[in-house]
Amino acid sequence: MVVIRADSHLHTPMYFFLFHLSFVDICYSSVSVPKMLFKTISVNDCIAQMFFIFLSAGAEIFILSAMAYDRYAAICDPLHYVQTMSKGICVQLVSGAWTMGFFYALLNTIFALMLPFCGPIQISHFNCELPPLLQLACTDTLTNQVVLLTSAVVFGSSSFLLIYIISTILRIRSAEGRHKAFSTCSSHLIVVGLLYFTAFFQYTKPSSVSSVVLDEMFSIQYSILNPMLNPIIYSLKNKEVKTALRNILGKFRFLS
Repeated sequence: MVVIRADSHLHTPMYFFLFHLSFVDICYSSVSVPKMLFKTISVNDCIAQMFFIFLSAGAEIFILSAMAYDRYAAICDPLHYVQTMSKGICVQLVSGAWTMGFFYALLNTIFALMLPFCGPIQISHFNCELPPLLQLACTDTLTNQVVLLTSAVVFGSSSFLLIYIISTILRIRSAEGRHKAFSTCSSHLIVVGLLYFTAFFQYTKPSSVSSVVLDEMFSIQYSILNPMLNPIIYSLKNKEVKTALRNILGKFRFLS
């Protein structure tokens, strides 16, 4: 985030979205990691944590969708890219990502608040995600499961624009053109793949294949490791970011 702000060469739509993706990743990790240091959590705090997990995850999914649209415009309609991805449009896309993430979180939280929890409760997880929380309810949770699955599929399908981008790239006749196009969006494909594989499996898998260890492993992947890896993946595969970082470090060495 500091590198993108400091270097004027990185003030483009792609890095604007990457800046906000990094901010969402900070929020996403901060919701879960500090609370893991405590052994207990109140019901209200648990519901609040669940809300912010949904909010951060939803915002991340839609920012990734905005980044996919940016790559689509750059690859499939490069002549109109400046008009298509103007500053106003980028701001609207980021604002829309947070708005949709808020509604995604609000929808699932409202239905979770209707559930009764009775007796001493010990959640078999290190944070208050909805699937392990539903297992502690004293009533039938079919409605919550349907709402969760439906909202996850509807909201998550927004990033499937990548499938169209890939099919468009494959229709490029020259091998050099296909390689250049794939290299442009390869980092994005890696990030989306890591997030979607683990998160969708966690939230849509049948209860018959559920286990505490498996749930925790997948949850660690998309709530802690993914936010940590995202900036690294985008930076290591990006010459502009590495050049900007070298310039900033060089200025610091010169000043010292």
